[in-house]
Amino acid sequence: MNIKMIPFQIHGDERGSLIALEENKNIPFTVKRVYYMFDTKQGVHRGFHAHKTLKQILFCPSGACTILLDSGLEKRRVRLDKPTEGLYLESNIWREMYDFTPDAVLMVLASDYYDESDYIRNYDMFLDYINVKRDLGE
Repeated sequence: MNIKMIPFQIHGDERGSLIALEENKNIPFTVKRVYYMFDTKQGVHRGFHAHKTLKQILFCPSGACTILLDSGLEKRRVRLDKPTEGLYLESNIWREMYDFTPDAVLMVLASDYYDESDYIRNYDMFLDYINVKRDLGE
C-alpha cells in the first residue's frame, strides 16, 4: 500500500511552535485544495471512498482520529494524533475515518481540485476498479 508518514519540521522557541507546509518541499505535490473536518460527533464514521488519481496528506492539527486504509489486498489502521506528522496517501486506497476525539480537526491537503468523477464511493466498485488496474499491470 503506497502510504507513508511524513514528519513536519517544528520551528519554535519559548513562545511556542510553528510548522510550515510547503508544496513540492515537505508536501510532495502541488496543493490545489485544502479542507478540514471538525466537530465530528461521537461514533460517526466518515470517508467511505477512494480516489482514482488524487494524492492527499491527512493530519490532525488538533485532537485525533483513526484512518482505516484498504488497498483491496491489505488493510491498515493509522491513528493520527500528532500535529507534527501527516499521512501521505496516493490514489486507489479506500479510506474510512472514525474514532474522532471531541477536539479533533482533520485537515487534508489535496493534489487537485474537487472532482466528483475521481471518487469511487462504492466498496465493491472500488474492488472491481483496482482489480482491473492490477490485471492491466498498472
